[in-house]
Amino acid sequence: MNTRLVKTLSSITFALAVLCGLAFLGKGLSHMLDDGAVCAQTGFWANASLTDHLPISQGVDAGSNATRLCQDSPSTGQRAADLGGGLPWLLFGALALLIFSRLLKSVLLEGPFTDAVSQRLSVLGWFVTVGTPLTGLVVGWSRSWLVASMAPVVGSGPELSGPMVLILAGLTAVIMGKIMREGVRMREDLEGTI
Repeated sequence: MNTRLVKTLSSITFALAVLCGLAFLGKGLSHMLDDGAVCAQTGFWANASLTDHLPISQGVDAGSNATRLCQDSPSTGQRAADLGGGLPWLLFGALALLIFSRLLKSVLLEGPFTDAVSQRLSVLGWFVTVGTPLTGLVVGWSRSWLVASMAPVVGSGPELSGPMVLILAGLTAVIMGKIMREGVRMREDLEGTI
């Protein structure tokens, strides 16, 4: 095992986790203190034009094809929903990188084929498997609510947002963690019989 490479990767992933966490906090604070307009993107009226008298709320500015809606004086709920459209993925990324950094640190301290490493790999896998759709739902719900607050439309509900292929990567990590755990147990049994 190349310990220098693992140590470098562990440091880089920890630094990226810290940067994502700081970006999460910075974006949240700066956006809540900002008094500018809040905008939302929607594809619901992609084929319509504003001359069709679309149901847009008062104070909402819409583009020529009504796919970008902006509220000049947003409510606190609209500002929070706008944050909910971007911040959850930053938090998810920071936590996933932190868990991965701890996994690499365990590899450095104990070696790659240990019970602690297999458990941390499983934790990372479950976090990614469950966290990806939950984060996608929070982002989708926030964006949907924001659009509905600017242009109330029946039938434009929340959607899953984000890279759902991460669920497969998470399940792969869970399975690999279980395989590693069995390998560790077999090695311990073998060492006990010798």
